[in-house]
Amino acid sequence: MTEILIGSNEETSVSLDPRYGNRHGMIAGATGTGKSVSLMVLAEGFSKLGVPCFLADAKGDLAGLSLAAGEPGDKLKARLAKLHLNDWKPQANPVIFWDIYGKLGHPVRATISEMGPTLLGRILELNDTQEGVLEVIFKVADDQGWLLLDLSDLRALLGFASENAKDISTHYGLISTQSIAAIQRAVLKLEQDGADQFFGEPALELADLMRQDMSGRGVINVLAADQLILKPRLYSTFLLWLLSELFEQLPEVGDLDQPKLVFFFDEAHLLFDDAPPALLQRVEQVVRLIRSKGVGVYFCSQNPDDVPGNILGQMGNRVQHALRAFTPRDQKAVKAAAETFVANPKINVTEAITQLAVGEALASTLGDGGVPSPVQRVMVTAPTARIGAITDAERATVRQRSPVGGKYDTAINRESAAEMLAKRAADKAADPQVVAKQTPAGAAPQQSGGWTDAAREILLGTNRRQGMVEAMAKSAVRAAGSRLGQQIVRGVLGGIFGGKR
Repeated sequence: MTEILIGSNEETSVSLDPRYGNRHGMIAGATGTGKSVSLMVLAEGFSKLGVPCFLADAKGDLAGLSLAAGEPGDKLKARLAKLHLNDWKPQANPVIFWDIYGKLGHPVRATISEMGPTLLGRILELNDTQEGVLEVIFKVADDQGWLLLDLSDLRALLGFASENAKDISTHYGLISTQSIAAIQRAVLKLEQDGADQFFGEPALELADLMRQDMSGRGVINVLAADQLILKPRLYSTFLLWLLSELFEQLPEVGDLDQPKLVFFFDEAHLLFDDAPPALLQRVEQVVRLIRSKGVGVYFCSQNPDDVPGNILGQMGNRVQHALRAFTPRDQKAVKAAAETFVANPKINVTEAITQLAVGEALASTLGDGGVPSPVQRVMVTAPTARIGAITDAERATVRQRSPVGGKYDTAINRESAAEMLAKRAADKAADPQVVAKQTPAGAAPQQSGGWTDAAREILLGTNRRQGMVEAMAKSAVRAAGSRLGQQIVRGVLGGIFGGKR
């Protein structure tokens, strides 16, 4: 078993024991102090052990993991000599590029049904009342087997709910057309932000994030987030969705010799900014329990206090780069960071945090028995891959070698809620008996397709057999696509859970 060297000084070194890689971690420090390099060192170390990683590249400087570092210059040679890295040699890592917008990597997609009402409500910035309405609408869709794959399905279901608000309120709980209209406006705004490219199929399968290359190295999945970071709600909710999918789908494995997957959450403060207490509680639950699924979560942010205390308390491995104590908030952050380390009598941690040079860090990891080691001031080791951005041509070359390009690069638009509701409306409009029954004497036939009566039949159970047939057919098609099993059950964060695979 090989440990991951984080850094060293003249007297000692700090390494991460892979047995405790799923005990989570924190990389913090001011801008330009070396957080990205520390993240690269950890990702490379896990990859060499065969552990896949997923990380978001918010600035474009992590893409260099896909290419070898090149011939070391004088500064790097001096650093390698000081670190006693005599066996260091440039080496690329197996990397797959992903991009929600499909420009700098393979498209990442999820369905509306899988996202669930809780996380979708966060993206849409709904209040409690509006989120409750969204919960009811999802319940109607789940009961009828109307899977929501993309935004057109959601818009169709919102239109259906608006026209049949009275019947739905009777059987599921009060919803108002005003709240539905507010949700519709939020969906329009979300679509304008480009989220229509995220919702759809083929949806991301977790198995494609947990790959090894032919030599047994773990694949590093790099999400291009330089544009996504400009939409903080979409960025944070997507990563939270991915984390919750891992939590819901992976089996319990207990303590392993090394993690099954390591998840790096850059710009971590975006996850918690303006998050309601109920959501924070669920995030804490996922972070606390996902360890037993063999997943390690590493938050990266400028200040440790960007992460709530209850979650920060779950972090067993720490890399703290320099902080600047220019403001009262900075001074408070420095003090808080110093107090969370295991004391080392040789180091004044409070002073050291403000004096660290670029590339230096205070580091502490879990040792034998899961006991935190005393904090050490170290020079962070050098990654073997290139530090910094890559060219478009280099990125294209990496993408061409990807094992998943043919699976995700082309979108699929299968029959779903929008098509099913439109077909129902067309069938009602084309049935003379239904039209005559619905149209008062002397009045012109309605062109709405009879959605209100159809909804009443469904909700009252008189059309239950037809609804069951449609639901069974939809489940069969969905199961064939390996995205849904036999029953829709929603997990702790509202996504589909149970019977999926």
